[in-house]
Amino acid sequence: QEQVVESGGGLVQAGGTLTLSCTASGLSFATMGWLRQAPVKEREGISCIGWTSGTTYYADSVKERLTPSRDNAKNTLYLQMNNLKPEDTAMYYCATGVHFSGSGCSTSPSSAWGQGTQVTISS
Repeated sequence: QEQVVESGGGLVQAGGTLTLSCTASGLSFATMGWLRQAPVKEREGISCIGWTSGTTYYADSVKERLTPSRDNAKNTLYLQMNNLKPEDTAMYYCATGVHFSGSGCSTSPSSAWGQGTQVTISS
């Protein structure tokens, strides 16, 4: 079964840390990434990686606060976010088949998405 499953969201106080996990199964993919969407805001790609190449993209809004990692054997991408801020509140999605360059990260028509995990940061 082809699927992308996220986990790890929740309610965290500002200044805290959260680790999100994303596991892709039954899929062949070359890239994977995390995107987020807050109410009335555009979707933002925040962390994307070439699974074989290891090339990465991180959004300026979060890159100083990210500790990304992965488990190749489990096809799992982790995203540890530190010093969380209320503006980090959003639905966080993981997707395979993302496109990215030095200026951004986005999904493609062939991307497989997870169901999303809600992250809420209280001030």
